[in-house]
Amino acid sequence: MLWIKLIILNLILVSSTIIGITFSKKYTYRVKELQEMKNALNIFMTKIKFTYEPIPSTFLYISEKVEGNVSKIFKNATEEMENKPAGEAWDKSLDAIVTNMKKEDIDIIRNLGRLLGKTDIEGQISEIKLVNNFLDIQIKDAEEEKIKMKRCIEL
Repeated sequence: MLWIKLIILNLILVSSTIIGITFSKKYTYRVKELQEMKNALNIFMTKIKFTYEPIPSTFLYISEKVEGNVSKIFKNATEEMENKPAGEAWDKSLDAIVTNMKKEDIDIIRNLGRLLGKTDIEGQISEIKLVNNFLDIQIKDAEEEKIKMKRCIEL
């Protein structure tokens, strides 16, 4: 009987540890995805500023340069732009791809779609800079949450 209790106790301990580690990984992935999105937007800003390429080809290029879910967002947006305006394709892509980002992160990134293809280059660049500034704040918050979660798990 004692052996059964010890086995059950060990199973509970191992399973709760695995759940905790899995939960903490989500915070790590969120930080990484936000940083990847910031990197992608910097590439986007540079491409529209200096190459004057159309948005779909720029998004395709970005999808090849970044990793993970952010790459999927840009790839999906490129495909959606074949039959939708850029802003609508961006929104649909953000909804279609599952990420580790919070709703507020997605809402900030979604704001970029309002002006995609609708304003001049300077307007789009200023919007990208604005989104990047908000992403800096979100990255800082995500890193703080990650540290707090790590402390809780270490206890």
